[in-house]
Amino acid sequence: MKFSVIFEAQLADPTVEREHQVIHDCVEQAVLAEAVGFDRVWAVEHHSLKWYAHMSAPEVFLSFVAARTSTIRIGHGVVCMPFNFNHPARVAERAAMLDLLSGGRLDLGAGRGGTEQETSLCGVDRERTTQEVEEALRIIGRAWQDEELEYHGELIDIPPHPILPRPRQTPHPPLFLACSRAETLVQAAELGVGALVMGFAGPGSIAQMRGVYDAAIAGRDGSRLVSTAVNDHFSVLCPTIVLDDRERARRIGTRGQRFFAQAIGHWYGGAGVPDEAVVPGADEAAELRRAAEQVVARLHEQAVPVRPSATATFNADHAYGTADDAIAYVERLKAAGADEIMCLVQMGTVPQEACLETLRQWGEKIIPQFRSA
Repeated sequence: MKFSVIFEAQLADPTVEREHQVIHDCVEQAVLAEAVGFDRVWAVEHHSLKWYAHMSAPEVFLSFVAARTSTIRIGHGVVCMPFNFNHPARVAERAAMLDLLSGGRLDLGAGRGGTEQETSLCGVDRERTTQEVEEALRIIGRAWQDEELEYHGELIDIPPHPILPRPRQTPHPPLFLACSRAETLVQAAELGVGALVMGFAGPGSIAQMRGVYDAAIAGRDGSRLVSTAVNDHFSVLCPTIVLDDRERARRIGTRGQRFFAQAIGHWYGGAGVPDEAVVPGADEAAELRRAAEQVVARLHEQAVPVRPSATATFNADHAYGTADDAIAYVERLKAAGADEIMCLVQMGTVPQEACLETLRQWGEKIIPQFRSA
């Protein structure tokens, strides 16, 4: 079992000063994560998603973290791979440079960055994002396996060019794909890349998704593999706040998740801006349920079918509470088939001291329970 931390750089009241502080706070958390025993940090890539994610240049953030650390793995979770966001040859060059300078610690995930807000910034064709992501992975998967990269695909042609520098890891850093649906899990399995499962639905859903991934691995014939280096690794999201005070941890975690869910709803579903106010002593579980009900009501107004995925981000059954509560939750994720627990700690309303204390508690009390298992 591996343990990691994922960073979105979310923030309520996103003034310039607060934005600058949250980026430095994320670095501080990443450095602490190494010190207390985490295996990896992940950084997302999103563009123009105010409130939800101010992590627009993860290659710079991860380089800074790599320079401040020595052992923890450094993960792109993920690079937006449609070509107008990032040309695949440039992704390969940057990835190799970071892998080299970090001493072979890089993991490279791919994703679509498919919101209208993001694609309109860079002129990305939303109809081609899935195909472009797969073609980018195919290009990156072979970029360093020959003296020169030459690629002639349906969407892009690259005449022979060396891709320099070469990465430290051979043949290249492990590859991953962001997965939230059965189709993307099948795609990841058939491409031979790891799955980064980014949902909030909980262990029951994770078990179902693991079943889809394993079935696709068992049934693949190798014709779609993007590299000779196959990576069948299944990482799952784990929202968490862990403090000695169980109720305070649950209140902070649930409030942070409500901000996260409302920010997703704003950019992915056309809802209003997220609620930034933190009310001391509020019944945050009730507020989260109320926010979910508002989503359902809006969908009914628009005559849109209400599927379980529509309210999954409002599921509060996560690792909020004491270390014992988190251990019990990780046991459920482990039983569901998780190879890696991606801790989501830094949510928009969570104070820095709660983030740091959560990481310490995971390092001192939770991760050791699974190292000896």
